Amino acid sequence: MEKARLSLQLTQEESESVSQLTIHPPRRVGIDHSFYEDFALRGIHVDRVEPGFVSCTFKVPPRLTDRNGNLATGAIANLVDEVGGAVVHVEGLPMNVSVDMSISFLSTAKVHDELEIDSRVLGQKGGYKGTAVLVRNKATGEIIAEGRHSLFGKHPSKM
Repeated sequence: MEKARLSLQLTQEESESVSQLTIHPPRRVGIDHSFYEDFALRGIHVDRVEPGFVSCTFKVPPRLTDRNGNLATGAIANLVDEVGGAVVHVEGLPMNVSVDMSISFLSTAKVHDELEIDSRVLGQKGGYKGTAVLVRNKATGEIIAEGRHSLFGKHPSKM
């Protein structure tokens, strides 16, 4: 237990970085962005949207890296969640809720690497939807991660 506690302790430099963060109030429609949007989603650029497919690019910022300078696995999971959810979002309906995610972490990405994130719909049954998300290094084509993402939400009425 002591080893786990020590591994979670921040270094002096990390502590100073955290103390300098600006934390905005929760988002209200038409008003400021939330801390989450500023910290985790800033930098995602949507390149292409087609029915059942979304393609984005993302340049790895220093704020989302681990101690080794690699894009943190939690940040990759966040990208899978966000881009996987975007491909099934229907304007005018509430956001879908993530039910399950499975991610294979195959390689690493470094600060300033540009990533391509492609998401496609695998299938849908009622309000349950499945997506596949592929995260790859844009310059090398190397696959960084592959995710499967299941979501549930209200679906449009057929009336």
